[in-house]
Amino acid sequence: MHTILVLGGYGFFGARISACLAQDRDLHLIVGGRDGARASALAGSMGLEPTQGVAIDANEPQLADQLAELGVDTLIHTAGPFQGQDYGVARAAIAAGANYLDLADGRDFVAGISTLDAQAKAMGVLVTSGASSLPALSSAVVDRYRGRFQRLDAIRMGIGSGARSPGLATMREVFGYIGRPFVRLERGAWVRTHGWQDTRLVRFPAPVGRRLLGSCDVPDLNLFPVRYAGVQTVTFHAGFASAAGHLVVWLASFAVRLGVLPSMVPLARPLHGLARWLEPYASDRGAMFVAMEGVAADGAHLKLVWHLLAARNHGPYIPCGASIALARALAAGAALPKGAMPCMGLVSLEQVLEALAGFDVTELPA
Repeated sequence: MHTILVLGGYGFFGARISACLAQDRDLHLIVGGRDGARASALAGSMGLEPTQGVAIDANEPQLADQLAELGVDTLIHTAGPFQGQDYGVARAAIAAGANYLDLADGRDFVAGISTLDAQAKAMGVLVTSGASSLPALSSAVVDRYRGRFQRLDAIRMGIGSGARSPGLATMREVFGYIGRPFVRLERGAWVRTHGWQDTRLVRFPAPVGRRLLGSCDVPDLNLFPVRYAGVQTVTFHAGFASAAGHLVVWLASFAVRLGVLPSMVPLARPLHGLARWLEPYASDRGAMFVAMEGVAADGAHLKLVWHLLAARNHGPYIPCGASIALARALAAGAALPKGAMPCMGLVSLEQVLEALAGFDVTELPA
């Protein structure tokens, strides 16, 4: 039986992944985190043996030995924030002969996972970063529709969240680049922008409606121009369910940009608490879009827009879909590549959507 350890398994995303995988009786799930009591309690609440919740620290020097003792075949790393982390957990997984996947959306972290390629191949394991909305799901969408284009010129993406606030670690990861400069490809040139600025008013399909979205520094900005050769524009924007909350962060981004605030990260905890308090007053609906534009096979201009809509605060399951699908594929013995790479081309859009079945998540195909 394939043993899967969810590291950070009682956290915001980890608990959702654990709950989904706990239903699979053909795999052995272990919920791991620094607080063994919380891990055991969650395991028991999901119908597992309390012993399937274990105390395990991502920063433990003997992590590889612990993974080997637990007989871990695949490790899912959800204990962010990933910005500023090294690849210690991935290295420990490789040393223990275990596959590794994470939910990172840090631009450098996801792209840099390829530095472990030789070690992963030598141990015959798969090591992949970004098994989440970006770049796993976003690239799966583009892969589905790429064949309709003779030439793909632009890929524009965005997410408008629902009321349910992400975990504090995720909030810190996002706040790390608010107001900070980064570059993205626009019309063939690398152009400078700033985190959470370049505000757009995007109209999502009903019942989500209009949302304010700001520019975000994500892995796809680096990875897509390489994966989809010839593309001239790649952008990504995101926003909150509350327009007022979005405007507060937008104003703060200028304070960081102008040097009034050194960083938004110290404000992550109080603003996270405020966001949780305001949840009942914001929309429980969220959405994601991927828009592709270029030239069709017949030479005509072609624009396709794909949407994924979520209601009842089920949006936070969407970033979990790719890792659930990939973990299930590994447990089933699917023929997946060995080595280390960003999570693109490893799971299809259909596999991710299947992992989200049972939640109030609706695809609107392009």
